Amino acid sequence: MSQQVERVDTVFLHEDGEEFRVVASRDGDRVFRGRLEVTERDAGPRPARLRVTDGSSEQLYSPDEFVDLARGAARIRVSEQTSPAGRATIRELLDAYQLEAKVVRTCRYCANSGRYSPITAETAISADGEAICPDCARAELDRELAYRGEITGSARDRLEDLLLEVQDLDRITDLLSGELDPDLTKFDEISATVDEVDPVPTAELSLHPGIQSKLEERFDTLLPVQSLAVENGATEGQDQLVVSATATGKTLVGEMAGLDRVLNGEGKMLFLVPLVALANQKYEQFQERYGDIADVTLRVGASRINDDGSGFDPSADIVVGTYEGVDHALRTGRDLGEVGTVVIDEVHTLGEPERGHRLDGLIARLKDYCRQRGTDAQWVYLSATVGNPGALAEALEATLIEFEERPVPIERHVTFLDGREKIDVENRLVRRAFDSKSSKGYRGQTIIFTNSRRRCHEISRRLEYDSAPYHAGLDNKRRSRVEGQFADQELAAVVTTAALAAGVDFPASQVIFDSLAMGIEWLSVQEFSQMLGRAGRPDYHDKGTVYLLVEPDGTYHNSQEMTEDEVAFKLLKGEMEPVRTRYDGPAAVEETLANITVAGSRAKALNESMVGEVPTKHALGKLIEYGFIDGLEPTPLGRAVTRHFLSPGDAFAILDSLRKGEDAYDLVARMELREDDR
Repeated sequence: MSQQVERVDTVFLHEDGEEFRVVASRDGDRVFRGRLEVTERDAGPRPARLRVTDGSSEQLYSPDEFVDLARGAARIRVSEQTSPAGRATIRELLDAYQLEAKVVRTCRYCANSGRYSPITAETAISADGEAICPDCARAELDRELAYRGEITGSARDRLEDLLLEVQDLDRITDLLSGELDPDLTKFDEISATVDEVDPVPTAELSLHPGIQSKLEERFDTLLPVQSLAVENGATEGQDQLVVSATATGKTLVGEMAGLDRVLNGEGKMLFLVPLVALANQKYEQFQERYGDIADVTLRVGASRINDDGSGFDPSADIVVGTYEGVDHALRTGRDLGEVGTVVIDEVHTLGEPERGHRLDGLIARLKDYCRQRGTDAQWVYLSATVGNPGALAEALEATLIEFEERPVPIERHVTFLDGREKIDVENRLVRRAFDSKSSKGYRGQTIIFTNSRRRCHEISRRLEYDSAPYHAGLDNKRRSRVEGQFADQELAAVVTTAALAAGVDFPASQVIFDSLAMGIEWLSVQEFSQMLGRAGRPDYHDKGTVYLLVEPDGTYHNSQEMTEDEVAFKLLKGEMEPVRTRYDGPAAVEETLANITVAGSRAKALNESMVGEVPTKHALGKLIEYGFIDGLEPTPLGRAVTRHFLSPGDAFAILDSLRKGEDAYDLVARMELREDDR
């Protein structure tokens, strides 16, 4: 032991029952560990013997050798966890040999294992009422996570970061039990921002008196994004791409431009949206606001199934419609009259894999329709989420109006739960929000996003406060009732799939993600941003709150390569994807067939004018092979396919079913299930 004694720089003592653990270290590495027995003599406490552990064996050393060890050390340290009596004993023992020791804060777990780990206020982590070192805290956290089912990956990394940040192991394990401590669940806050824009007084707009007077009744000045749009020609026929956060007033830009042209006899306004629910809501709003100065009609996607024209007036001044509803009118040769303004809401839909090509084709076909009628229509594109606004504006040949103001701050929270625990936590969050009021006097209301219609109903049934499911499978009357109840604050929550993400006007203070998947696909950053942007409205709330309820290592379909916790942090930290329309073979075939049906020999030019790059040669070859076209004319089969928006795969599945004599209801049910899976 003599050589070890000469080279030791620290001797650490920690009380353990009637003995003291001894750790000797050099340059931070342990040289040996043992136990010191202390005996009481007439002159005071003295070392009795030192038992040093060496692997599985133990060696005994005399009291003098302990004294030599202590004298040879550069420093002697005593654990703060040692009792006052134990400290007094060690101090008296060392005083007898003219040795001094300093009491230090150390990790008890390490000390009990024969390690010397000094800790400070910056590194100490509270665990069960005492302080331990970060390494022991991580080990305890890992044991807890293993007990709960091997929580790994991004969820574990997040919990470890929180552990080191808050320095309290008990609070982290409480978080795993569904506790909603906002200091722990809070991931970040997106601050409210205000861009300095000189507001345009509505009295200075010089619009047609019909729309001018209505604006002056509602507003003294325009909002910033509206002012920017007007200053850049929105009311003078300039095509624009308006990109601004939810609830900043984008819609009014299209309304001003379109109504002014309508009332000045420069053609009707088409206001187009991606979803029936949103079209219904806009239609009702337009009827209420402008029904006394303009005729308003509705054209939605259901028209392509039952095209008897009921409820749709093509001669109306304002046509509110879904993309598919108006596209169906073009594909079937309906006369839409003179079009003066086209407003495309949620234009980022161009980037969606399933629907992007259809919007791209619709824009090309509508522009061709206007050219053939000799009208110079104005185009206004609206979106809250575009990752490449400059490039998209260039592709659409529009002036970019980009406004980055966020009216209210949004807090984003993450907590980890077993899938079975999510509804209980959602119930508590909904109650907490609805039981509070903003400074503007509004209760907190919640939108819960989940990944299936069935789950919408399950969650809604189990919430204690009044709530309702809301999805595309409900009829218009029921959806309208839910919208009215939410607006009147009769509902604490709505539970929905992707339907609300596209801008249906629910003034919610809180958004909860029950799932980060829609169907079997994980959300994109753009979809996620669109959804969380529903939280917090400037006229109702002081802030918005977003909760991600994440199941560690969870997936919703075996095709998903990432787990929900990995997706959560990808979404929270990710950058908005650029909006690009991509064409695979079936999409190219579908849009080229629609262009041929609408434009005949002009179809190639339409393909070339689209935002995405359409492989026209390939598409034409397939259309001929499938028997969908004869020259540059659609065959009867081709007309049926394009009339009903069928992909080639769906078309041939129907033909095969008909040839086999399959029951039509069975066929429809099978195709509906396949659509739900998508």
